[in-house]
Amino acid sequence: MAKARNLDAQVEHLLESMRLRAKSLIVTVYGDAILPHGGTAWLGSVIKLVEPFGLSERIVRTSVFRLSKDDWLTSRQIGRRSYYSMTESGRHRTEAVHRRIYGPLHRPWNGEWCVVSATNCDGAERERLRRDLGWMGFGAMAQSVFAHPSPDHEALRQVLQDLELTERVVVMRASSLSSTQALRNLVQNCWDLDQLAADYNVFLDHFRPVWRALESARELDPRYCFLIRILLIHDFRRLILRDPMLPDELLPTDWSGTASRILCRNIYRVALEPAERHLMSILETADGPLPEAAPHFFDRFGRLAEVQEAG
Repeated sequence: MAKARNLDAQVEHLLESMRLRAKSLIVTVYGDAILPHGGTAWLGSVIKLVEPFGLSERIVRTSVFRLSKDDWLTSRQIGRRSYYSMTESGRHRTEAVHRRIYGPLHRPWNGEWCVVSATNCDGAERERLRRDLGWMGFGAMAQSVFAHPSPDHEALRQVLQDLELTERVVVMRASSLSSTQALRNLVQNCWDLDQLAADYNVFLDHFRPVWRALESARELDPRYCFLIRILLIHDFRRLILRDPMLPDELLPTDWSGTASRILCRNIYRVALEPAERHLMSILETADGPLPEAAPHFFDRFGRLAEVQEAG
């Protein structure tokens, strides 16, 4: 019983220490948990699912309404029940982030850079592009020039298409003739890695005790495993959205982002099966219980069934 209380205590500590915003948390729940199971759920069951996070029915209904206005969610009414799923735009944004969250630990780099020039855009268009490219990890080399050494090219294509800038933005491949130190100086100027490293260290401080509690627990409570899984991805997602995901060659030694990714993967794998059981027992669709997860779901973190590394 002591070990079970230890896991309970870790969850309670996370809930107290993390500043959860309802809209953002619901996007995490849909993206991480509901989307692999078809992407649609009855709102009443979603309310029940997120209640342990401290979200009341009124807050959830208000947040879902606002997410619909923001083109994240769409609803379908069947009788007196509303079933919510992600919009096409919401799916595109979520899948782009997922490729960064659940992707491989090490990405090979061929030394090339992707350079995006927005000199043909007006101020408002350039600002929207800067915002969306920033989410993808691009750094600003100049007011209208953005760069990344290994971007998600599919996500870049989608961003330019969604912003209707495909015909006005120039995308180029470039190779550097500079020394490694000159490139590291460029990285320091384009990205605030010091603050990001500090935030990754906070993530490690929060979740290393959770990992130890999971390892030592005799039984894993499905409800607590679901809470841990969502809180883990929610916090990690917040960091990933600010992480340029640079190649190892351009990162500082002992980069805390690497340890954070390993820890996130290990906790996710251990909590996965009980968390899935909890999810399946709560959520409902118009056709009944939630369908099984799609096969690609198990490709997360380089196959979820693989043996864990030490975090």
